[in-house]
Amino acid sequence: MTQVAPTSSARVPGAGTPGSGSPSKQSATTDHRPGPKEIHRPGAVRVAALVGVLVALALTVLLSLSLGSKDIPLGETWRLLLAPDGSQNSVVLQELRIPRTAMGLIVGVALGVAGALMQSLTRNPLADPGILGVNAGASFAVVLAVALTGISGISFYLWFAFAGAAVASAAVYALGASGRSSATPVRLALAGVAISAALQALTEAVILGNQVAFNEFRFWVAGSLEGRGWDVLVLVLPFIVVGLIIALLLSPSLNALALGDDTGKALGVRVTSTRVFTMIAVTLLAGAATAAVGPIGFVGLAVPFLARWLVGTDQRWVTAFSAMLGPVWLLAADVVSRLLVRPDEVQVGIIASLIGAPIFVLIVRRKKIAAL
Repeated sequence: MTQVAPTSSARVPGAGTPGSGSPSKQSATTDHRPGPKEIHRPGAVRVAALVGVLVALALTVLLSLSLGSKDIPLGETWRLLLAPDGSQNSVVLQELRIPRTAMGLIVGVALGVAGALMQSLTRNPLADPGILGVNAGASFAVVLAVALTGISGISFYLWFAFAGAAVASAAVYALGASGRSSATPVRLALAGVAISAALQALTEAVILGNQVAFNEFRFWVAGSLEGRGWDVLVLVLPFIVVGLIIALLLSPSLNALALGDDTGKALGVRVTSTRVFTMIAVTLLAGAATAAVGPIGFVGLAVPFLARWLVGTDQRWVTAFSAMLGPVWLLAADVVSRLLVRPDEVQVGIIASLIGAPIFVLIVRRKKIAAL
C-alpha cells in the first residue's frame, strides 16, 4: 500500500524539529478547527517593507534625540553623538535623551514581540500581552509594595512589578491548564481575563485606602519613559534578551501550531512545551517592559497586526518586523508626548493609545480579520 505524506507540512515555513514521536506514528485524527488563511508576500515586497521600516526606525531615533522641551538641530545632534563637547546640548543629549531613547527602543522591541507571541499563542489577531495578566499583576504588586512600605521610586518597585507580572502569568497558565483539558488558547484567554479582573479589583481596593500608593500608582500606570536611565535599562535588559531568544526559537513551532494542534503534533511539535515556553517568553518581555516604564497599551496589539499586513503570516517574519515596528511606534508616541504641551509633557502611554486607536480602527475596517 502506498503511503501519502501529509500535504500540510509543505505549508509550514521552517517547521520545528520532531519531538518525542515520529509523524508516521501519530494518530490519524485531525484538528476540526478551520485552518488559518495564510498570507504570503513576495520577496521583493518584504525587502521593500524591510527598507521602509528601517528608515522609519532611524528617523524616529534621530527625532527622539533631537526634539523635546529644548530642541537640538539634527546636524548638531549628529555631531554631538560623534564628539561630545560638554556643552549644555551635549549634556542634555548624553544624560537624558540617549538613555530615554535606548529605553524606548528596548521596550518597543519587547512589547512588539510579546504581542506577536500572544496573538500566535491564542490564535487571536486582537490579543494583547495584557491578556496573560501581565499588566494587572505588575500593577497590583506595585501598589501593594508602596502601600506596605511607604517607599516610592522606580528603582524600588521595579522588582515588585516584574515579580507580580510573573506570578500573574503563572496563575493564568495554572488555571487554564487545570482539569483534564490542556491549556488551549481559549482556556488561556478566559483564565487571563478572570485573573486580570480579580487583580484590578484588588489594586483599586488598595489605592482607595492608601494615598501614598495612589499617588505613585497614578503616574506609573499611565506609562512613561521620563526619568528612566541606564540603571533601569541594565536591570531589565537581561530578561528581555532571554525572552527574545526564546521567541526566535519558537517561531517555527508556532508556524506549525497555526495549522491546528493535531497537525502540529504530526509535524513533530511538542504542543504543551511550545505553549509553556511562549508564555515564559511573553512574561519575560512584557513583564520586564511593564516593570520598567509602566503599562503601555496598543504597542503589543497593533504592531503585530501591522507586521502581518506587511510581510504575511510567517511567524519568523512577523517576529522580526514586530521587533522593528515596536520601537517606531513607541518612540514616535514619545516624541509627540514631549511636543504636545511643552515645556511639560504627556505620558507616552496616553499618546500611544490616542495614536493607536484611530489607526487600528482604520486597519480593521479596511481588512477582514481572520483567526490565526
